[in-house]
Amino acid sequence: MTAEQARVREALEQLAAAARRASASAHAPFSRMRVGAALRTVDGEVHHGCNVESASYGLTQCAERNALGTAITAGMAPGGADMLVIYLPGNTPLPPCGACRQVMLELLAPGAIVVACCDTEAIRSWSVDELLPDAFRGP
Repeated sequence: MTAEQARVREALEQLAAAARRASASAHAPFSRMRVGAALRTVDGEVHHGCNVESASYGLTQCAERNALGTAITAGMAPGGADMLVIYLPGNTPLPPCGACRQVMLELLAPGAIVVACCDTEAIRSWSVDELLPDAFRGP
């Protein structure tokens, strides 16, 4: 294992643990899916988020967008995070929703890595560009 691979693995383990801890704060009375997310800024700071559901489903806040909002609130500039890890309870790591993919594209660093993990050893990972090919990038 190269030094770079070891750094990525260490960051993934740290962020997966942080995302799992964040999921404990989730408000998920409808789906019962307590999702957590953690992101790492390019400066090494870690920010967390969890899902907050609403009876009006369109108003639900996803863990990924909460983590990004927390980072922005703390002063991170758009493009200032290079890794985001999503924890979902259960046996299957799932990709983020379309709304999260768009916000990730706008706020994560180009080439940032997004990883989904769960209660098993299974993980899935993508670059932010893989999650949203031919993306709308605004003006």
